[in-house]
Amino acid sequence: MIEDTFCEAFDGLFVRLCVTADDEELLRRAAFGATALPCTVFGESEGGVECFLSESETPDGRKGAIIQIWTSYDPKDVRSSVAKLEFELSKRVRQGILVVPTTAVFDAPFEGVEAKGKIDTMRRIGHCGDGYETIEERHGREVIVVPIMMGEFVIERQLSYGVGVMGGNVWFFCDSMRSALEAGRRAVAAVGGVKGAVTPFDICSAGSKPETKFPEIGPTTNHPFCPTLRNRIPDSKVPEGVASIPEIVINGVSLDVVKEAMRAAIKSVEGMSGVLKISAGNYGGKLGKHKIYLKELI
Repeated sequence: MIEDTFCEAFDGLFVRLCVTADDEELLRRAAFGATALPCTVFGESEGGVECFLSESETPDGRKGAIIQIWTSYDPKDVRSSVAKLEFELSKRVRQGILVVPTTAVFDAPFEGVEAKGKIDTMRRIGHCGDGYETIEERHGREVIVVPIMMGEFVIERQLSYGVGVMGGNVWFFCDSMRSALEAGRRAVAAVGGVKGAVTPFDICSAGSKPETKFPEIGPTTNHPFCPTLRNRIPDSKVPEGVASIPEIVINGVSLDVVKEAMRAAIKSVEGMSGVLKISAGNYGGKLGKHKIYLKELI
């Protein structure tokens, strides 16, 4: 059963990067390391791996991955929003990719989505060469070559950024942990087939709510939807028979991409035993300007 409800999504700034490396082990370490630890709720950034690429699909002819890095966006203060994206991007590249042997980073703008501008990577990433970095042309692109103790790190100097949509989501009300994990895995795989979309939390086990008894730590557990609290609290919204509720959070380069990814996630569990209801998280329309109604997706 698909509930007659909607998810709330909101605009965010993103960069879409192609990461390459000499072998798959190093590539996966860099791609997943640079996109780990979603923490936008604390004013920082979140990321996700969109897909992996063959040698014929990358600028330098090596194995590759497309990743996305996201930060919040304030249209009333674009300059500060872009500055935050530049800072957060630099941390993730420096600590998640540059330190992995043989890696390189290239711009990967999404076809059909307008880039809003470019970030010059020299200031916060290129200068990791401590003044010994060089600007070169490789693979038809202007890149910064940073000397490191295991060869060099290469990054394209100008990286495009755009405005996309964050926070699309679907919830699966499941009869067991086993069925919840299976539903979540199916949904994440389905979203992985949608170009331009990522699931920054993979299978998210802990939805949050805006109100909290502990504001110093940020959003806390969405207690009405915790199955273990069903018989302990008066405002439980967990139906009988529901033992686990995974959330699949989706960011995409456009609203249409997020809708397509949500549709794919829903279809991936169609007819699956153990999924009792499909819903979504919202806060009455107070969080994001985009309302995506589930029943309009099917």
